[in-house]
Amino acid sequence: MKRTTVSLLLFMFVFSFLAGVAQAADKFAYIELRRIFDEYSKTKDYDKVLEQKESAYSGERDKKVNEIKQIQDKIGLLSDKEKNAKSGDLQTKIKVLQETDRQKLADLRKESNEKRVEIMKDIEAAIKAYSEKEGYTVVFNEVGVLYNVKSLDITDKVLDVLNKGYKR
Repeated sequence: MKRTTVSLLLFMFVFSFLAGVAQAADKFAYIELRRIFDEYSKTKDYDKVLEQKESAYSGERDKKVNEIKQIQDKIGLLSDKEKNAKSGDLQTKIKVLQETDRQKLADLRKESNEKRVEIMKDIEAAIKAYSEKEGYTVVFNEVGVLYNVKSLDITDKVLDVLNKGYKR
């Protein structure tokens, strides 16, 4: 008797909990987060800035590499004594180039990560604002969705909000 009563109470609790969840979660949607990130105008603008920075550094680097090549070419024509003197200069230039490359790569990676975090905050805020405005109770990322109906996709709508200048 006790076991039946406990089972019945447990069943009623679980049923009422599930009924409450079903009632509360009455409007679902999903987004393609990768697409939103890639098509967000702020992402595209930053990609152009990053490309310009990389291109500018590439030009500087090419000059340094050419200078090193010229020194290497000249060393081959020198006497052993002169080679030893120039060899130290060459090694210094190579080390400076390697250190500059390492530092520039680290700086660009850090800046890129910071910008991506900023962009993701904008996207998350826009998703939240749009979802609250439209009454969505749950919004999924496409990664966690195994099947969906296209009508639940709010990706384009969130992209419109973002690209029309959504400000946090």
